[in-house]
Amino acid sequence: VYSTIIVPFKNSQNDIIHLAAWSGYRQKPLLESSVAIIPTNPDPRLDPARTWLTTLGVRLQRGFQDVAVDASIRRYFRADIEGRSHILMDAAPPGEDVRPFMDVNRRLRAARLHAPKIFHADRRNGFLLLEDLGDELYRDLLDKNNVDELFPALFDILETFALAVSTDDLPLFSVRKLRRDMDLFPEWYLGHHRTAMPRQRLDAVWDDFCDRIIDSALTQPQCFVHRDFHSCNLLRTAENEIGIIDFQDAVIGPVSYDFVSLIWDRYIHWPRPQIETWMETIRLKLGLQMEPEQWRRYCDLMGLQRNIKIVGIFARLYYRDGKSGYLEMIPRFYEYVTSTLRLYPEFAAVLSPMEHPECVQ
Repeated sequence: VYSTIIVPFKNSQNDIIHLAAWSGYRQKPLLESSVAIIPTNPDPRLDPARTWLTTLGVRLQRGFQDVAVDASIRRYFRADIEGRSHILMDAAPPGEDVRPFMDVNRRLRAARLHAPKIFHADRRNGFLLLEDLGDELYRDLLDKNNVDELFPALFDILETFALAVSTDDLPLFSVRKLRRDMDLFPEWYLGHHRTAMPRQRLDAVWDDFCDRIIDSALTQPQCFVHRDFHSCNLLRTAENEIGIIDFQDAVIGPVSYDFVSLIWDRYIHWPRPQIETWMETIRLKLGLQMEPEQWRRYCDLMGLQRNIKIVGIFARLYYRDGKSGYLEMIPRFYEYVTSTLRLYPEFAAVLSPMEHPECVQ
């Protein structure tokens, strides 16, 4: 039995109460050349986009430039307009819908966070003309030598998410959604990628394991959750601000979720002592009224939920969608899962089959 608890909590300092991605308009592992001029052959989506912009009086100074590879069917293009670079988002219906992006964009900007400005929107046909935040991803900026300089500002964003971004009428990160995410692992990783893995032992304990993880997620304070807050979705803008992208799937969810998305990164592996130090930093920053041990457990179990999901999603992107660039990133997230499971003897029955050679290799 689950109960979702939406808990207002207080920041002790100021008493305020409360994923495959846009990635800086490019995704380096999948597209080494970040900018390519679109071929001159007709594009069934770009032609109506040009017509739409023309009716608005927007004059393109040259053709669209393809500047992104996305895990979804969304596409992004650069457009030079009156001497300034803009981004065209192409989110073709019915598979995509620009309205959630627009809604969350409004919430973030109202909280004084730097989501891209929306200049024009065609909701019906799935086009947005956006501010260009540039290409300087935090993925390329962060390293062990500058993390102490760069992370505090990212933690400030997490604080704003938790304490200031409106959650009115946002969907809940429900039991169903949390479980659906976790089930991507047996369905796609074991069902398609590691088919020789004996499933009986893991299947026997999977329901109970998921119940414990989901209960932990729903009993911690709930707030605005970006759902894909990591170094590929954060940019340093020309104004030296932090641009935030790929937020359209935001929900009301566990306060630890975006934090664990940041610290268990796909490109940078941080040592456990450093992670635990950051856990305590965030606990104090958010004024969370719980013991450090409880907060570490919340973070670890939330990390398990998310990283198990990522392993499954990356397998699905390869076997269903033919996107091979994600497959090589699975081992890092798999190690995140098993290394965390080793910290909790109660999950030994899950860890054992996951360390089976035919599951890992």
